Amino acid sequence: MRVVSWNIHWGCGKDGRIRIHAIIDVLRKLNPDIICLQEVAANHPELEGSATANQFKQLAGAFGGFHAIEHAPSEIYRNNVPRLFGNLILSKYRITQAQRHMLPWPVDPEGAPGMPRGAIEVVLDTPGARLRLVTTHLEYHSPLQRMAQIRRLRELHAEASARARIFAAHPEMDAPYQLGERPASAIYCGDFNMAPGDAAYQALLAPHAEGAPLLLDAWAARHPGHARAPTAGLHGYPWPEKPDCYDYFFVTEDLARRVASVEVQSETAASDHQPVVLELVPGA
Repeated sequence: MRVVSWNIHWGCGKDGRIRIHAIIDVLRKLNPDIICLQEVAANHPELEGSATANQFKQLAGAFGGFHAIEHAPSEIYRNNVPRLFGNLILSKYRITQAQRHMLPWPVDPEGAPGMPRGAIEVVLDTPGARLRLVTTHLEYHSPLQRMAQIRRLRELHAEASARARIFAAHPEMDAPYQLGERPASAIYCGDFNMAPGDAAYQALLAPHAEGAPLLLDAWAARHPGHARAPTAGLHGYPWPEKPDCYDYFFVTEDLARRVASVEVQSETAASDHQPVVLELVPGA
């Protein structure tokens, strides 16, 4: 099972031009089963390159055999037309349920700029096992807001794990009550806007008092003791000042043994971030 996570920078390359077809070409070459994208835009002419098209529809249309779940935490209206900015999941595997979570956006006394942030959670029927997949894009400018968002992700993880322990179907109740199991086994991915070892990074991986399974950094699990490949700062982009890691895959303990590879695709300059690819071997 191959999962790609990529902050696509609304398809804006280092020359300031938007080429969604270049994003699509890279994704097709990576041959993923699941695609998790951040910074997907629709009707945003003021963004660099003028992101006027609905990229959610463009990307979903390019992968017609995949199921698409979108979530735009930033939804602004001009002349009653929505301008959207957010996340997208495309899955070859059957999605049994989806939840769109708004993450906290507390007022920062320092006045740091920010935007609404969210996370998409889906339950997937993958070969041999059902699991949860969560993709997100956390706040960049405000450490206070980013830490609040980390805490909420941990709460959601603990909630799903507790629900998995007591799950029981209630066929006598109406259809809206028939949400299936939210498995404890999970993959979290996206642009977390934190460096390895940051306080937010450590907080996300800390043990849960509620007994939820630990989250492990898939890169560290697969490449112990090896330098981490940068996921941004390549190809002459003005940001960040030096190559660094902001994009991650985190997996629950039971999935760590199934991690066959975690690789950063450093060749493409189609975005200011690089795609990260996780490969899991089948498990029961």
